[in-house]
Amino acid sequence: MRLAVRELSKTYADKRAVDRLSLDLGPGVVGLLGPNGAGKSSLMRVLATVTRPSAGVVTWNGRDIVADPEPLRRTLGYLPQDFGVYPHLSAREFLTYLAAAKGLTARSAKARITELLQLVNLADVGRRPLGGFSGGMRRRVGIAQALLNDPRVLILDEPTAGLDPEERTRFRDLLADLGRDRIVILSTHIVSDVEAIAGRVAIVSGGRLLYDGPSRGDLEQLYLATVAGARR
Repeated sequence: MRLAVRELSKTYADKRAVDRLSLDLGPGVVGLLGPNGAGKSSLMRVLATVTRPSAGVVTWNGRDIVADPEPLRRTLGYLPQDFGVYPHLSAREFLTYLAAAKGLTARSAKARITELLQLVNLADVGRRPLGGFSGGMRRRVGIAQALLNDPRVLILDEPTAGLDPEERTRFRDLLADLGRDRIVILSTHIVSDVEAIAGRVAIVSGGRLLYDGPSRGDLEQLYLATVAGARR
């Protein structure tokens, strides 16, 4: 199980959001750290096959995800930063709709949705319209939809935004467990989230990979120094 990124670039008009970035990812939690505008979301959209790279190659188990995206899409869970919902649907209805789009049978979807609503602590409000949910509650629905198909690759862009401290801790524990046998990419600017669960850290700024290595006890100092050095 391998997701490989080689000399990846993504350009919008005259702005290069990702600049010749390379990563080799296997099972485990990778924390993708960087300030706002660092290129993290652009990178994750390419990895999630939402957009095509301007240059470079991404392969999933040796297959180019641009030429042949379906093998990755079948086993992918993705939570974008700007995750939206249908406000008139309940959480259960919304997840049922997405489960059908992902090819789950009605029977398996029903059981999986019940399990996931429990997991993200929304079982008691699963039949309430999403329009009445807080931002943090909607984020938890987004986490649930990313897990519907029991993905082997899980790409999460700022997943803890809007979560209260208790829910953040619950989510960290969940990701640490999931990362034992799948690839989990956690993009955030919150260093403490990465420190708590990621065994590996990739620091990005200006679209470039500045550090790729094990998480460390002085991660915040490393992150600040690395980003500051790139801006000089």
